[in-house]
Amino acid sequence: MTTVPEQLFLLGNLATMITYVAITVAIAVPVARAGQLLSNRLAVATALIFLSSAVGHGLHAYLAFANLDRAEHSVAIGWVWALAWWNVLTAAAGVYYWTVRRRDRTLMGAMYTDPQRQKLLDEAEAHRATLEAVVEHTDDAIIGASLDGVITAWNGGAERLFGWTAAEIIGRPTDLLSDDSGAEEQRAIMDRIRRGERGVSYETRRFRKDGTPVETSLSVSAIRDHSGRPTGISAVGRDITAIKEAAERQRAIEERTHQAQRMESLGKLAGGVAHDFNNILAIIVNYTDFAAEEAAGNEALENDLKHVRSAADRAINLTRQLLTFTRGDTIQPQDVDLNAAIAEVHAMLGRTIGEHINLLAVPSAEPVVVHADPGQLQQVLLNLAINARDAMPDGGTLVLEANVAALDGGELDMQPPLPAGTYARLLVSDTGEGMTADVAAHIFEPFYTTKPRGKGTGLGLSTVYGIVAEAGGSINVYSEPGVGTTFRIYLPIATATGGNVPAVLRQDEPPTGSGQTILVVEDEPALARVVTRILAGAGYHVLTATGGQQALALFRQHGCDALLTDVIMPEMSGRRLAEILHRTVPALPVLYMSGYSNGLLGTTHVLDGDIAFLEKPFTGHDLLHKIAEIVPSSPGTDEESRRTGTEPGPHRERLPAFRPPTRLSG
Repeated sequence: MTTVPEQLFLLGNLATMITYVAITVAIAVPVARAGQLLSNRLAVATALIFLSSAVGHGLHAYLAFANLDRAEHSVAIGWVWALAWWNVLTAAAGVYYWTVRRRDRTLMGAMYTDPQRQKLLDEAEAHRATLEAVVEHTDDAIIGASLDGVITAWNGGAERLFGWTAAEIIGRPTDLLSDDSGAEEQRAIMDRIRRGERGVSYETRRFRKDGTPVETSLSVSAIRDHSGRPTGISAVGRDITAIKEAAERQRAIEERTHQAQRMESLGKLAGGVAHDFNNILAIIVNYTDFAAEEAAGNEALENDLKHVRSAADRAINLTRQLLTFTRGDTIQPQDVDLNAAIAEVHAMLGRTIGEHINLLAVPSAEPVVVHADPGQLQQVLLNLAINARDAMPDGGTLVLEANVAALDGGELDMQPPLPAGTYARLLVSDTGEGMTADVAAHIFEPFYTTKPRGKGTGLGLSTVYGIVAEAGGSINVYSEPGVGTTFRIYLPIATATGGNVPAVLRQDEPPTGSGQTILVVEDEPALARVVTRILAGAGYHVLTATGGQQALALFRQHGCDALLTDVIMPEMSGRRLAEILHRTVPALPVLYMSGYSNGLLGTTHVLDGDIAFLEKPFTGHDLLHKIAEIVPSSPGTDEESRRTGTEPGPHRERLPAFRPPTRLSG
């Protein structure tokens, strides 16, 4: 008779067998389909365990079924041994399974791997390894920190940027990289991150392990967990020292360019003012001379007129300084040895600068020759020396030095800039009061002065600037308050020496005319009257015009022996007028006059070649000497010869052909 427990035993073994068979199939079929029956040892071992267990439970179910109708429930001894050996086989499968797991740790937890999923996992692992390599080897510093500012991660870029190794820095506070102000700034940034701000980018200064500063661009953001809660802070830092230096250099170059443009604008303005002012001064000076002649014997009136003339002379000197600043002063350059120049100025200053100043001259070991106007070069040294003296009221040392310097073309604070090359250099150094950077930025501007009212015109250094720039050179100023000032003047070295002789001012009386006809063209009527009076009083026949068209009409009617013309005039320039007249009389002498100096009249010097030039304001003495140099010794007797340039009468010397001014700009 079958009992309930026996039936339950049978059903239990059948159910267990079926379950183990299903597990075996679930393991073996995918492995077989993937072709991993030989390679996936862990899956095969697991399948064997479940298979042997399924067979064992199947045998138990069979025996239970065979004994259901037997009263004695006896089992043949052969089946007992079969069950025993099968259990041994199951145990062996278990031993094999654990052996496989212990030998190959990579199989831990992995019974079967889907090929597609495994491929994705491999790609993700390779991507992660690539990111790790990028983070480790990038030049940027990548730093991790806890929310309380303790460093937790430090890549190779951080090691290279700050000099600390990861072993040295991890676990230490981030304040280690900052000074006090930087640490306070850093704490404020971290507070913003902790309060939920997603990221902050800023530029700051950090310090390397050896204490040297490094300008750094930082991008700081929060590290968040899956819930979005900040768990740490990441920072990406980049060295921007070179970038900031380049930006500062560019800013300085732009500022230098703006300064040069500002100086050029001031120069044009000053040149225009000087031009008109020179016309006025010419009128004042010459009418004062006329009045002085008429006042002969009236001592009181003569003294008054002397004061007027003295004031006018001061105004003339002031205007000439202004024109020098504009790089337009009339110059006579020649080869000058800087050693001789500083020796001459040293001797001059030694008698006048004062005993409280220790004056030293340091010449170059070899001659240093430049092509410049000796008088202007002397003026540069004297102006700088006088300024140095004024900066040392209690005494000090003044050094005049000459040498040679090489420039690479990228120097800052050169006014104006110079290309790369080797230059002659003059240094004027003092141990005086010095200047602030703000003052030094304006010292070459005309009328800018720090001296008390009435103690300076503000044109001394602007004159120096104009002279140096006109000579193709540049100036560099270095000054510190309480330490002193050094002016470095760079000038092109002369490529060849010449035998030029310095011009000597004429003191002799100018020759008078003998009736030669001078065509005077001046658009300022008052000045035209002055010139006419001077020439007429000296024996010349004068034709006066206030413009080019009127001058052409007078020339067609009367001809002339010489042309005296202003350069800059409305409607027609003096150059254009001379060109037209030279078509008729190629040998006609021309004397140009202008309140503008040669540097402002074009890119070339009007004194070059055969061009005769008279700078305003001029005296009657200067005018008559210049006229005598260009006009024939006696007037032509044949009017037609004056118009056409044909052979004059026997008493008139034929002039060599006069070359027209091909390079003079109006």
